[in-house]
Amino acid sequence: MRLTPANAPDFIAANTRLQAVPHAPEISLWLADEITPLWRLTEEELGAMGLPPPFWAFAWAGGQALARWLLDHPSEVAGKRVIDLATGSGLVAVAAMKAGAASVLAADIDPFCAAAVAANAASNGVEIAFTDANLLDAPPPPADLICAGDVFYEKPMAEAVMIWLKQAQANGTRVIVGDPGRTYFPKSGLTLLAEYTVPTTRELEDQEVKRSRVWSLDPS
Repeated sequence: MRLTPANAPDFIAANTRLQAVPHAPEISLWLADEITPLWRLTEEELGAMGLPPPFWAFAWAGGQALARWLLDHPSEVAGKRVIDLATGSGLVAVAAMKAGAASVLAADIDPFCAAAVAANAASNGVEIAFTDANLLDAPPPPADLICAGDVFYEKPMAEAVMIWLKQAQANGTRVIVGDPGRTYFPKSGLTLLAEYTVPTTRELEDQEVKRSRVWSLDPS
């Protein structure tokens, strides 16, 4: 079957399963694991189906840490307009809405994320707007809070993201990031808010737990 965004919802339902997020069990997501068909598909098989690497099918450690922090600090998000940059599964977006955000825009350049975010929002009883526009190509839209989980794994993206996040902060938007020690995480300019030991898998992270931190972007 050749996948398209239109038939992605059926593919997600057939190839992942609804399960609690390890470090934020209040949230359940449609995820891939060793007993789901998606887990067993090779990169070549995914490519033949027209499916980019399905990052939306996993609860990455940085996103889990950020979601945990939002759920534990609802006063930081309640009533606010939130953007979840590089949303993937929509985990952080769901956490923000469950913590009382007024609205969340989940953004990811992978159009298949739209179906994942919609399914995960519905499973958690929240409403989330989605865009597959590359927000980095334009000035940051108005928002009270921008969340970014696990965005520092490639140098060009990390540099572009930091420029954009600093622009957002200069406009009065608070910026919170979650990161498990990715290679290109900035060495300065952020303040530590929390640290967690996040359950993961050796297949994804080469270890069973990942120390992940939540940071706020410092004023320029």
